[in-house]
Amino acid sequence: MKITDIDVQVVNLPLTNPFTSSFETKTGETRTVVRLRTDEGVEGWGETMWGRPVAAIIRSIADDLIGTSPFALERFHRKQHMVPFFYGYLGYAAIAALDVACWDVMGKATGQSVTDLLGGPVRDEVPITALITRADAPGADAGRLPGALAEHAARVVAEGGFQAVKLKGTRDVEGDVAIVRALRGALPGVNLRIDPNAAWSVPDAVRAGIALEELDLEYLEDPCLGIEGMSQVAAKVRIPLCTNMCVVRFEDFAPAVRLNAVDVVHGDVYKWGGIAATKALAAHCETFGLGMNLHSGGELGIATAAHLAVVSSTPVLSRAIDSMYYLHADDIIEPLHLEAGRLRVPTGPGLGVRVDEEKLRYFAAVNEREGDLTG
Repeated sequence: MKITDIDVQVVNLPLTNPFTSSFETKTGETRTVVRLRTDEGVEGWGETMWGRPVAAIIRSIADDLIGTSPFALERFHRKQHMVPFFYGYLGYAAIAALDVACWDVMGKATGQSVTDLLGGPVRDEVPITALITRADAPGADAGRLPGALAEHAARVVAEGGFQAVKLKGTRDVEGDVAIVRALRGALPGVNLRIDPNAAWSVPDAVRAGIALEELDLEYLEDPCLGIEGMSQVAAKVRIPLCTNMCVVRFEDFAPAVRLNAVDVVHGDVYKWGGIAATKALAAHCETFGLGMNLHSGGELGIATAAHLAVVSSTPVLSRAIDSMYYLHADDIIEPLHLEAGRLRVPTGPGLGVRVDEEKLRYFAAVNEREGDLTG
């Protein structure tokens, strides 16, 4: 079997509500979608983070896959190993799109799910996290904001059946602490997390972390910048620290372990460059006694299915993963099954999803008209 053609499209899809972090407010997602065709008529789909810049990188390296076997992924990754050096996250995202599409082909060609190709399921459903931002309480002033967000989060948990809640933090450290206290009061039984996206200084992170210790957080994610900064916080705060910002390459792993900077590492197929790389990260975490979870970069259905295959086949990925899937107003596949805060792992060949090509064309046309979404 040989790859004969690679098609690349960029799509824009809306969110149901604005999503605010410490550095941006998003109203929708821009994603890049690839389709591989083979000489035996098998097609494979991949989807990755961001839009036109990533699509351009994919097109520049796609020719290296034409005429090769979709099973020859080690050779492909070795040939493209400098792409992330030159393009950073964009390079990892580009490689991951093609990587996932090859896995989809391999599964369909062999009649196996990607989960089975990765070792088989240890879980059939994957819990996801309810994501809370200040945009969920529009119009609330500073004094009313904690209570308003706590009421909103309680409704989301009750309606969606979520077992974990994550607050996207801001530069307002005291305000974030007040919101987390209100969330814990309203949700005494959920796993609670906060992620300021490194918006806090080390002193503020220490002060806030000590104030939050009594609230039994599952973890504090990226309170400050860098491995050194995280190490200083870890030495003084008794809450586990998680990251998807200071351990983002395998080169970062050893320094973080030596400095006891993190307790949980967030992987991501699209930020780490593919499925095998994410499985390798899981092995590293297990070897050194660290926890692991998955970051969400706004995956639509194709990319979410790849994440579900990885989680389903990886024992260490036992927490509720981050996923913005439930926040999207539409999708380019037949929707994944979400019930009681859990996504069911697809079981069909490959990724187990069917792309709605009419919707793909529609949302690609939106990107053509509007360009990539930037916030």
